[in-house]
Amino acid sequence: MPQYAILIYEQETPGGVADIPPEVMEANMAAGEKIAAMGARIVYEPALQPNSTTRTIHKDGLVTDGPFLESKEVLAGWFVVEAADLEQAIAIGKLLPIMAGAVEVRPLLGE
Repeated sequence: MPQYAILIYEQETPGGVADIPPEVMEANMAAGEKIAAMGARIVYEPALQPNSTTRTIHKDGLVTDGPFLESKEVLAGWFVVEAADLEQAIAIGKLLPIMAGAVEVRPLLGE
């Protein structure tokens, strides 16, 4: 089955996880069961360290503090799924509740 990276971008909240509404957290926790019910599966789901530990390396080699390049959203999480096709991977991305960001679905290179 093809694999897809699901990247979750959100605006950073001052209180971190504590500022995420309970219904959003519950929907995120339920996503795994819904994905399995679709016949797809999560194959990799690492946790991310806080954004304050992120470093960006620029073209000239300069290393700066902070999350990523110029963007209002930060990478809030990501995982890899095995899905039948891109349409199913997009349907999985639509399961994820987004407060003020977006979900990006990227096909991974085959082996």
